[in-house]
Amino acid sequence: MEKWFIAMKKADFQKNADRYHISPIVARLIRNREVISEQDIDLYLNGTIADLYDGMLMKDMDKAVEILAEKIREKSAVRIIGDYDIDGVNATYILKEGLSGLGADVDTDIPDRIKDGYGLNRMLIDRALEDGIDTIITCDNGIAAKEEITYGKEKGLTILVTDHHEVPYAELGGEREYMLPPADAVVDPHRTDCPYPFKGLCGAAVAYKLVEALYNVMGRDAEDMDYLMENVAVATVGDVMDLIGENRIFVKQGLEMLKRTKNEGLKALIACTGISAERLNAYHIGFVLGPCMNASGRLDTAKRALELLEAKTHREAVMLAEDLKALNDSRKEMTEKGVEQAIVEIESSDLKDDKVLVVYLPDCHESIAGIIAGRIKEKYYRPTFILTKAEEGVKGSGRSIESYHMFEEMCKCRSLFTKFGGHKLAAGLSLHEEDVEKFRQTINALADLSEEDLQMKVSIDMRLPFTYVTEQLIEELELLEPFGKGNTRPLFAEKGLKALRPRIFGKNQNVLKCILEDKEGNRLDAVYFGDVQACLKKMQEKQTLSVTYYPTINEFRGERTKQITIVNYQ
Repeated sequence: MEKWFIAMKKADFQKNADRYHISPIVARLIRNREVISEQDIDLYLNGTIADLYDGMLMKDMDKAVEILAEKIREKSAVRIIGDYDIDGVNATYILKEGLSGLGADVDTDIPDRIKDGYGLNRMLIDRALEDGIDTIITCDNGIAAKEEITYGKEKGLTILVTDHHEVPYAELGGEREYMLPPADAVVDPHRTDCPYPFKGLCGAAVAYKLVEALYNVMGRDAEDMDYLMENVAVATVGDVMDLIGENRIFVKQGLEMLKRTKNEGLKALIACTGISAERLNAYHIGFVLGPCMNASGRLDTAKRALELLEAKTHREAVMLAEDLKALNDSRKEMTEKGVEQAIVEIESSDLKDDKVLVVYLPDCHESIAGIIAGRIKEKYYRPTFILTKAEEGVKGSGRSIESYHMFEEMCKCRSLFTKFGGHKLAAGLSLHEEDVEKFRQTINALADLSEEDLQMKVSIDMRLPFTYVTEQLIEELELLEPFGKGNTRPLFAEKGLKALRPRIFGKNQNVLKCILEDKEGNRLDAVYFGDVQACLKKMQEKQTLSVTYYPTINEFRGERTKQITIVNYQ
């Protein structure tokens, strides 16, 4: 059962509405997103590239730029080592483009998810040494590679780290001792000694800041590199960063650039997934383009996604884009199968009584365990680990709920793992097969979760009667875009509604349409995309419903009509 509550945050909405020429409803929505000071509201509504911070404020940025400028002048061989996800691939592309533009002798390497695992390892360092590489730059990884970087330094390499992940630490007598890798420069806004004002950047944004700073130092026009902001936008949304502060500007700006992109690969991917370039928004990156780019790192090699970004001809780009789309389609099928298997496992055993779900699916492809864990977590609203058989032992991914700090809980039973890492809401682990059941029992015995913790909470912005849903309001809501993590789409609620003529259609029978009528007889067309059979049943059984919703304009054959999308119903 869901628990609905309305955000009751206080501010002088009329004053803010008058000052920023917005309606009091929009002023309230902005306050609900914790945007409070005049300066922050102004940045939220009107922020531009000019408001981005100077990358030189990052600790070690000066060192990194100085070393790179020298390496470029000396024509030393530089290798960029990225990561196999959407952030790592875009960060790699940004650095390669930026350094190539300055005449650097530069190439790239991206680890293989299954063979190499995440981040820098000895094999990648040895490969660089064999290829006569002088300098390694990491992006979207490296902050936790202390031993590997020590090894590389001993072998005479220059190593620069650019990353956005938390710095690993050990607790000694209640004090945290942070373990920075011994690289020649470590650029990561999460360093405790880094004065950079905005900590929430993705790896590609840190890479972009480095390129910008390098251009300025080498006397070149940094604006030549502005086009790479579209890659920062793709990575920011794809890596599910909070869409606040600088990220909001990057994504807003990058989306505008993407609509007219000159990148053959991105153009081809937008076309082959059937997105209208003019209507492109953050949703399309998160749920259409992003999964295609990530699919190559999951089921093949992320180098294919990098090849897409680097494609020079339209023909090559179209072939690569179609490959990635096909890979993602098969990833979707595998995911559906995995989700069904996991549900059967849970429902047919005593797993369903556990507060933390640990499901072992030996035949599942290890790269989609995290996606399946996310889907199961949503269905049961419980922390979920999906484990799969790996080349050695068992590997798994976890996804958590708001009231359960997954990484901290795993630290309490770390002796069971051969390897693990993560943060509050997601984690990865490896363990011996014989320890799977022991892990399930231990993590459940440690779980201090109440019934209330296991109730899904739906945060509603405000109750909004149908008479307030006007075309003008719907257009004004666009001021709040881009929507995503940290800046969610506004959610309204209304009660005492009658559902008229509910029916299911769509080629996969996955859309429910009806007309909702309030107590005064005001009507709005409505659609629902969840479990449509269950919703239809409720609508046929119940006299009235309460719904949460957001309004949109539905354009069909040149006609514009107001429509609401139902998100939850009771």
